[in-house]
Amino acid sequence: MKRQHRLTQQHIWLLCLTLPWLFVLFGLMTGSQSLGWLLQDPTGQVILWQVRLPRVVLAFLIGAALAAAGVLIQGMVRNPLADPGLIGVSGGAAVAAAAFVVAASYWSLPVWGQPVMAFLGGMAALLLVMRLSLQGNSLHAMSFLILAGIAINVLAGALIGLLSYMATDSALRQITFWSMGSLASANWYWNAGLAGLLLLGAVFWPSRLRHLDALLVGEVEARSMGVDVPRLQWSVVIWVALLVGVAVSAAGMIGFIGLISPHIARLLTGASHRRVLPLSVLLGGCLLVLADMISRTLIAPALLPIGIVTTLVGAPLFITLLVREKRRLASW
Repeated sequence: MKRQHRLTQQHIWLLCLTLPWLFVLFGLMTGSQSLGWLLQDPTGQVILWQVRLPRVVLAFLIGAALAAAGVLIQGMVRNPLADPGLIGVSGGAAVAAAAFVVAASYWSLPVWGQPVMAFLGGMAALLLVMRLSLQGNSLHAMSFLILAGIAINVLAGALIGLLSYMATDSALRQITFWSMGSLASANWYWNAGLAGLLLLGAVFWPSRLRHLDALLVGEVEARSMGVDVPRLQWSVVIWVALLVGVAVSAAGMIGFIGLISPHIARLLTGASHRRVLPLSVLLGGCLLVLADMISRTLIAPALLPIGIVTTLVGAPLFITLLVREKRRLASW
């Protein structure tokens, strides 16, 4: 018998049509100047349309992208503790993006090269983690996944530190602030790119979500249901690398959104990816807008890096999930 308190598909679509607008409005109202002044004063209108609104929209889109990546990677590896940041995807993308920043300080490089490099770095990190942890059918494969991600993150941190020593003063400031997560570079170009990528995902994934559902019971069972498992895994790898790569290029390292959002969505609506994915995307966007509001008000007029806010909230939740997973395995 189905649990009555879980959200139905109709409830999810209703939330998708209402919550984003409410959180964007709350984000616009949060700041040192009131929304009324911003609308009435000519200088305030410039701040509203060219600074605050692009920042709030970028926060929502990045949160949505990271949440979507979290759902996909968790579905592929069948582990609710998997997160693009925890398993090294964000770290790989960050190293490649930082390398591009350093190179761009010495040579003239096209702007679009940064997200391309971040995509390649994220994909390389994810493939390496999968190679290290998901070979065979070991009962400990999920533990190896987290350990491999930790190793990749440590290596990524060392490489970013090395690149920082090679960087010019301007590139060093950019890398330092960006590595803690920042929405300071928000503009409509990043917003258009992320929105386009999410729209492509909304077209590509709905017909394939039932394949992710089948993969939850195991690769052998999924193959018996007619699922092309290797093709599905490659689709997940490419899309996770794309989503994380563009998000990292736009705002740097922002952790735990891809872990928190799918977890909350499953509690509300169950395990079906047809409901979990849209709800996670919605929650991820709203959570990052909320984190941005906190980052702009907690130590105002200074800005707290948004990656610090998400880590302070996400790390305790990750520890809680880790303890629950340990108890579940111990009960077997």
